[in-house]
Amino acid sequence: MRNLNSLIQSTGVKMFLILTLALLPLGLIALVASLQAIRTSDLEKEALLRVSVTQSARKLTEDLASDRTALMLTANALSTGSEGPEMCQRLSIFLTSHDREGGRYYIYNREGERICGSSQPEPRGLTKTARFHGAPAMLLPASGYLVSRVISDNRQVVALAYYSRTYLETIASPTTALQNRQLSLQQGDHILVVSQPSNDLHGKSTSLSARLDPPDILLTMTLRDPPVTLARMLSLFLPLVMWFAAAAIGWFVVNRLLIRPLVVLRRTVAAYHPGEVLEPMRRIRTPAQEIVALGETFREISEDVATHEAEMAEGLDTQRKLTREVHHRVKNNLQIIASLISLHARAAHEPEAVEAYASIQRRVDALSVVHRNHYAELEEHRGVGVRSLVSELSASLRGTAPAEARRFGIQIDSDNLHISQDVAVPIAFLLTELVELAMLSDPRTGMRISVQLEPGRDDRAVLHLSSPALRGSELMSARIEERYGRVLTGLSRQLRAPLNHDPVAGDYAIAINVIP
Repeated sequence: MRNLNSLIQSTGVKMFLILTLALLPLGLIALVASLQAIRTSDLEKEALLRVSVTQSARKLTEDLASDRTALMLTANALSTGSEGPEMCQRLSIFLTSHDREGGRYYIYNREGERICGSSQPEPRGLTKTARFHGAPAMLLPASGYLVSRVISDNRQVVALAYYSRTYLETIASPTTALQNRQLSLQQGDHILVVSQPSNDLHGKSTSLSARLDPPDILLTMTLRDPPVTLARMLSLFLPLVMWFAAAAIGWFVVNRLLIRPLVVLRRTVAAYHPGEVLEPMRRIRTPAQEIVALGETFREISEDVATHEAEMAEGLDTQRKLTREVHHRVKNNLQIIASLISLHARAAHEPEAVEAYASIQRRVDALSVVHRNHYAELEEHRGVGVRSLVSELSASLRGTAPAEARRFGIQIDSDNLHISQDVAVPIAFLLTELVELAMLSDPRTGMRISVQLEPGRDDRAVLHLSSPALRGSELMSARIEERYGRVLTGLSRQLRAPLNHDPVAGDYAIAINVIP
């Protein structure tokens, strides 16, 4: 019993029952009226068109046959010489009585000389050699005429009669009143449009054809849909009324039961801020049980989210404090190590020991510079800035340089790039090793450090260190072989890229991965 009540209260069942009961009568009426109107209209149009095209073909055939008889009598009389110009005059009077344009005709002998004919110029389209050859009737679409050909019994005289579009339309026009019709004659691939409709025929239309005598010519009549009748109006408007009723009833039901409550629920959820507890059902009045359940679900989810948000905020704050404490301790430890190295360096008296302590301190300072830059960018998660790292490291190296290398200049040219800490540490050590090597080799020169993106890539850059002190020499080779070579090789392996050296230009180059 509870399942049955729940099914009856479902919004989908309510909408289905309401729409079915409301639209069933309209649907039946519209269906019957549409089918009957369409069927009656199609039958009437087809029957009327069939009668009209048959009637037009018969009238045109009879008229052409009558003229051909007159042409045959005239051609036979002129070919035997039994009649003179009086026969041509009688033929002209006969054709003029049918055609208001004067009835164009032309009679030629076998030599191509005109015996008699109309005063108007002969339409183009029929050559001299084709006058005695071809079908009894031909279409000339280019000039817009139908030509009827009659050859005398002795094959010495040919009579030609030309019929214009106006004349053909007058003869072939049916007695039934058909609006927006088109008449055309077809003979093989040739089509002669006799009459054009008042409106275009691009819409739905019906065409029927009837054969003329000569039998190779077809008369085609094309008719648009008949004018709108009462039955067609009903067939058109009843579906619209049904659609409007369906849309109105459906909108009313859906708006009251679903759309308006969902809009309120969406606005409540859209205005939700983490940590709040949603109470959307306080503003919704709806019998739809599904939306009530959805609102309760959102409330429960918001409660869980608020609880988890508080726990995550507390855990994040604790983690941030721990991270700051770790960085602070690391920084203090590095400072203690640097201070201890400085104290031991002051107590040393041998130049080799002093230089060894200074070399160690430079590497500790390099690690400290990486740590400070990484900690500065930690909150924004952008990685270590290459420009700031190189600048600070260069200043530190110049500050701890030997006395003779205090004027060693370092020029920096770098794009605004960021790298991970895994890349920053070996780069800092690589810069330290090469700058120290250059200072020891020739402290009176300087160095140019360049970091530029590779062309066409945003995740890879090239680090260049150029200095005259890094050019190839015996002293340079000895120091690399003794100490710096193994360190540089190890650092290039950490960077997973070869370290290229141009001994002529004094240039070291290596590709590094950057953060896009």
